[in-house]
Amino acid sequence: MKAPLKLSLADYLPYLVNRVGCIIADQFSAETLAPHRLSVATWRVLAVLAANGRQRQIDLAELTSIDASTLSRIVSRLMHLGLVTRTRSVTSNREVAVALSAKGGALVARLIPPARDIEADANAGISPEELAVVKRCLRRMYANLTNRPAVSRSARPRRAAI
Repeated sequence: MKAPLKLSLADYLPYLVNRVGCIIADQFSAETLAPHRLSVATWRVLAVLAANGRQRQIDLAELTSIDASTLSRIVSRLMHLGLVTRTRSVTSNREVAVALSAKGGALVARLIPPARDIEADANAGISPEELAVVKRCLRRMYANLTNRPAVSRSARPRRAAI
C-alpha cells in the first residue's frame, strides 16, 4: 500500500510567501492605513503613482496586480478623497490616465516611512546580500509564473500584498 502524499506547509514556498505577505499587509493596514481609511490596494495604487508618475489605467493595473474593474473602483474612491486625478488620453478617448494630486503626494510621503519601518522589522537579521537574493528570486518566480502556459494571465487570481 502506497503511503499518502504529505505536504508540510512549514516548507512549502507558496504558503511561506503568503504568510509573510499577509502579516505585513495586516500590520501595515492596521497601524498605518486604517487611520487614513485606505486599504492595501489603495496604498499600492498611490505608491506606484508616487514612484512612476502619471500612468494609463491599464498600466496601473499591471503595476499594482489589481484587475481592471477593481482598479477602476479604487481610482474613483481615491478621486473622491482628492488623492488622485483621472484624465482622458489626448490620443484615445478609451484610454484613461491617473496621477497623484498634491494631497495624494503629501499623504504618500507620510506613509512611506512607516512602510519602510515594517519592511525593516520583517528583514531584521537578514543581511543586505541575503535580502537582495530573496528579492531577485521572488522577481524571477513572478516572471516564471506570468509566462506559465498552463493558465492564462487573465484567469489567475490576484492577492493583495504590499
